[in-house]
Amino acid sequence: MCYGHDGKGALRASLGERGVTRRGLLLGALGATAAAATFSAGAAPAVADVAKKPWKRVPPGKISLQLWTVREALGAPWGPGDYDTTLRAIAGLGYPRVEQALGYFGRTAAELRAFYDEIGIRATSSHDGPSADAAALEQKLENAATLGQRYLNVPYFASGALADWQQLADTMNAEAQAAASYGIAYGYHNHAHEFTTDLGGGRTPWQVLTERLDPALVHLEVDLYWAVTGGVQTGAADPEQFAIDVIHAAPQRVRQFHVKDRHVGGDMADLGTGTIDFARIFRAHAVEEYIVENDTPDVTPLQTADVGYDYLRDLRF
Repeated sequence: MCYGHDGKGALRASLGERGVTRRGLLLGALGATAAAATFSAGAAPAVADVAKKPWKRVPPGKISLQLWTVREALGAPWGPGDYDTTLRAIAGLGYPRVEQALGYFGRTAAELRAFYDEIGIRATSSHDGPSADAAALEQKLENAATLGQRYLNVPYFASGALADWQQLADTMNAEAQAAASYGIAYGYHNHAHEFTTDLGGGRTPWQVLTERLDPALVHLEVDLYWAVTGGVQTGAADPEQFAIDVIHAAPQRVRQFHVKDRHVGGDMADLGTGTIDFARIFRAHAVEEYIVENDTPDVTPLQTADVGYDYLRDLRF
C-alpha cells in the first residue's frame, strides 16, 4: 500500500494530457533502458505509428467494480461506512456495473435489485463459493437471477491435495449445469497459487482445473494481477506474456478480467500507477467485462474506484 499516494495525479501523468498510453509515455520519457525494468519488453511504437494507429477503448458499459474493493466503505462489519451512500457514489463515478461480494447488507435480492435499479447500477456478476447442498444452490441461483446477473464465479479455493481440486472441478461442472438453466454463466476466479502449488509430479491446480472443467459450461474470470504474479513466482522471463499465455492456452473461455495493478515491489496498486501493461494484454484478448479491483486501496476505497474507472475509460490500446 502507498498511503498518501496521489492516485489521480499519477493516473494523469501515466496517461498524459492527450491520452497516450502509460507504456508509450514511459518509453518516450525514460527510454528503452528504463522500459526494460517494467514487465513488458516490447519496443515502443514510432510517433507516426501512434498517430495512425486505430486505437481501441474499453467500452464504458463493460466496466465494473468488485465491491470487495470498497468493503471498508460499505458499513458493518467491514468498516464505518454506509452501503447506500457508497453505492450511490459508485454510480456517480460512472460505473454501470458492480460485481457482488459480502452479501446483501440486510436486503433481500429483490430489494437490492430495486435499489440498484433506482441508482442506475446493475449487479452483473458475483463471487460465490460452491453451495453446501441442492437447496443452497437453488437459493444462490434464484438470488443471482433476481439481481439480473450474467455471471457467477467461484472466488477462491486452496488445497495441496490433487483430489480436492478434482472434486472442486466436478462440483463446479454440476453447479454450472444448473446455472445454465437460469441463463447464468459460471466461472472460476484465480489467484497465484493455482500456478505455483505442486500437487505431485509438477502438476498444478491450474492444470487440473483447465483439464477437468467443462469448457461448454465453465468460463474463467482471470485476475490479471494474480496471473502476472504467478508469472513472477514461477520465474517467467516475461510475466505479462505468462498471463497472456494462460489466457490463450485454457480450453475455457476467458470472459471476464479482474483489472488490478501491481507496484514494483509486488503490492497491489491503483490502476495506471503500477507496472502492468494492460494495453498489451487487452490487445491480446478482449473480454465481456473489465472489473476494477484493488484489495488494498492506495488512499481510500472510493478514490481507488474513481481512479480505476477513469483509467479504463481513457485507456487506448
